[in-house]
Amino acid sequence: MPLADARAICPDVASRPADLPREAAALAALRRWASRYAPMVASDGTDGLMADITGVAHLFGGEADLRGDLHARLERAGLSVISAIAGTRGAAHALARHGGGIIADGALAQGIGGLPVSALRIDHATAEALSRVGLARIADLTALPRAPLARRFGQALVLRLDQLLGHQPEPVAAGAEPPHFGVRITLPEPIGLQSDVMAGLALLLDRLCATLALHHQGARRLRLELRRVDSGTVQVEIGLARPMRDPVRIAALFAKGVDEIDSGFGIDGLRLSAPITEPLPPEQIGNGPTLRHEDALADLVSRLGNRIGFDHVLRMIPADSKIPERSFQIVAAAWSEPVAAPQRRGPARPVTIFPPEPVTHASGHPPAQFRWRRMRFTTLRAHGPERIAPEWWFDDPAWRSGIRDYWRIETQEGQRLWLFHTPQDPSWCVQGEFA
Repeated sequence: MPLADARAICPDVASRPADLPREAAALAALRRWASRYAPMVASDGTDGLMADITGVAHLFGGEADLRGDLHARLERAGLSVISAIAGTRGAAHALARHGGGIIADGALAQGIGGLPVSALRIDHATAEALSRVGLARIADLTALPRAPLARRFGQALVLRLDQLLGHQPEPVAAGAEPPHFGVRITLPEPIGLQSDVMAGLALLLDRLCATLALHHQGARRLRLELRRVDSGTVQVEIGLARPMRDPVRIAALFAKGVDEIDSGFGIDGLRLSAPITEPLPPEQIGNGPTLRHEDALADLVSRLGNRIGFDHVLRMIPADSKIPERSFQIVAAAWSEPVAAPQRRGPARPVTIFPPEPVTHASGHPPAQFRWRRMRFTTLRAHGPERIAPEWWFDDPAWRSGIRDYWRIETQEGQRLWLFHTPQDPSWCVQGEFA
């Protein structure tokens, strides 16, 4: 019901936003745990599980004991559960959402006959239409011919009814488990030298990258766990600027971290995992050992990011704005792709843009002489003006003075500056410098 209606009934009701990703992760973990009761366990909607216990119940002493063990374990974990055991998937689904219980063999029709028609997993409109004609329970439908039901209420109703009664098959199909990107190695003798650890890492990288290639994935974060003989564990974790599965290039990024670890009395086990991966389709590689430009740049960003943090390695990408300060964006290089500057028409832009700096002792328009940064300049050539108006949809304090007229000034001293003049506030400022 709406939250306002709930608070009208219970003013002290506590509410919080639903966290759907975490709920799905919790249900997936519970599905893996429930495999102790059946080889095939599948998700049943967003709040249920469906297990095929055919031939398994006798291992727990019968269906009742199996269900009791399930409830006892979940209650000890602090979870409330309602379960049902029936001969078909549809019947188990219906009974579990209407009190639960066990339907004995041969009593399927009687066990679910008293349930409402909404338990058939049909849409709300069909359930209301059935109720209006007096078909409120499942028992009211089981004796009716299928053809009139299908013509009036649709084929979906007949299919759900036949699945519930076992006339149509509905197997439990467990979803495929996501691939696990982790490998390990146990050593017969402890090691402690960096060269030995790097040699073991090379073996693990070959196996891990082969698994990544099999699933068309590339690692974005890698974790190396080293188990010491004193039962302690040390780990080295690196990030990658782009998805990668090249063992040689990845091993080079681990060298600094491996050199700094304390091996104690020796290391007898290594485990390498890729907790974060991204799709990486197969690539055509050449015969030569040369590194592509984008790969070399990604390796550089990876090395810098692992030392100073990936959020501190930045790049500039063009933005769609005429305002000089907003004509580019600064983003993290590891989480973005380089963007080529669009082909621009009109006056050239300076190589360096900085906040406006005032000019003093300006004479003329454009100024023939002026002082900037405690230096005196004499104008040789001036190109302009280029008028830029402020963007009215942004409230930028720096542009509240109005339009600006920009000039390209070549000075006798050698500097090529970008000056602007504000007609509403007669003053000159420098905002950029050409190469």
